[in-house]
Amino acid sequence: MENRPSGMRTTLPTRDASLPAAYSQALEAQALGPLWTALHVLLPTERVTHAVPHRWRWRETRPLLLEAARLVPIAEAERRVLVLENPGLRGTYSITATLYAGLQVILPGETAPSHHHTPAALRLVVEGRGAYTTVDGVKCAMEPGDLIVTPPMRWHDHGHEGREPVVWLDGLDLPLVRALDASWTSPMRPAARPSAEVDSSQDEFTAAGLVPRHSRYADTVYPQVRWPWTSVRRALVAMAAAAPADRPVALRYVNPKTGAPPLATMGCEAQWLRPAEVTRAPRRTASAVYQVIEGCGETRFGEAAIAWEEGDTLVIPPWHPVEHRNLSASAPACLFQFNDEPVLRALGLWHEETDP
Repeated sequence: MENRPSGMRTTLPTRDASLPAAYSQALEAQALGPLWTALHVLLPTERVTHAVPHRWRWRETRPLLLEAARLVPIAEAERRVLVLENPGLRGTYSITATLYAGLQVILPGETAPSHHHTPAALRLVVEGRGAYTTVDGVKCAMEPGDLIVTPPMRWHDHGHEGREPVVWLDGLDLPLVRALDASWTSPMRPAARPSAEVDSSQDEFTAAGLVPRHSRYADTVYPQVRWPWTSVRRALVAMAAAAPADRPVALRYVNPKTGAPPLATMGCEAQWLRPAEVTRAPRRTASAVYQVIEGCGETRFGEAAIAWEEGDTLVIPPWHPVEHRNLSASAPACLFQFNDEPVLRALGLWHEETDP
């Protein structure tokens, strides 16, 4: 795959030098362009991306995030976030061509106002306890490792009833929605008191293979919006204990009623790496953003590698072979990822390289 230098943009040739200048000017006057001059830029013979693999060290970003909490009142920021911008996509506020990621912080006693928007969003809690997200009036506790999704056009806000800063990773399909000219948000309004103090993961979806006959929550097509890390970790540990040593241990987050991804455009997975385990994945057309929940290790893509430890975030653009390695011989590691696989599958663009 070709990785272009940071900040470079593809310029499409709009003139054929072999044509008379007057003819080219006539085409431009009518807003017409000769396809043959740009065909192989629009349809290259190799898969290309401006995005590059990159890692954000938690030990380096955390102090900057806490400093932002000191310098920027939440009343002014509305959402106090530091965006993880891919070095190959400068000026786009994107982590890949289709995905956005940012680290958000909220302090004890703060409340982030309520709004809704067209992009889908997810939150993976990185640090701290006592905060919550309200999705359509349902209060979702935020504990380290918890996943909370906010489907498009669902009212949501954040609050904090604890004693320490809480940080989470935001993931959105914002670049994709912007490319469709469909990005929109409502005006902010004060956060309202939650209509439900617990979410469905605590009282309706507590065991695999079981769903309530009648839900006490409104039918929004998204029956579950929170996946507690305690439940996910327990399932990963049980799977790791029973799985053969040569089989990777990974779980997908799904809609418990349909088996589909939690959001139409973004998929989520948690991968457990046993001590010293190495897992490999072929090149895929999907891009992925990883959050290290536990442990330390490295991820190789081709001949290069990125080392990581708990709290780090890394991105692997499309069409890179990926190898995850747990560097500890005694402790497990766990990687959470969100990706754009669902939208690629829906558009018929999903492809995974197979051995010849």
